[in-house]
Amino acid sequence: VQLQASGGGLVQPGGSLRLSCAASGSRFSINTMEWHRQAPGKQRELVAAITSGGSSNYADSIKGRFTISRDNAKNTAFLQMNSLKPEDTAVYYCNADYYALGSEDQPVVGRAWGQGTLVTVSS
Repeated sequence: VQLQASGGGLVQPGGSLRLSCAASGSRFSINTMEWHRQAPGKQRELVAAITSGGSSNYADSIKGRFTISRDNAKNTAFLQMNSLKPEDTAVYYCNADYYALGSEDQPVVGRAWGQGTLVTVSS
């Protein structure tokens, strides 16, 4: 399973961005998907998570401003980011817990990470 993150860019404070994270592969299903971020000089932190059933949770720092959602048919998760602040500047990474069938139909369980997309909030 591979993840492709996209949607980052430069935005002014108070602006919005929508990140996408698309999973691809063969014979797999996705359980929980998460967005993390890592700001310069800081540790990576969990931003938001969503289960396959649609239950979500958020870091306190972004509650009320960010919304995580997903399209299970397309194996894609989204992070809608509104009212962006300079402190939201970071590389955003997605991950997904997956179940797959290997070449000999053996079960494979794992976590995949996307490559990261840079979000810069600056005037």
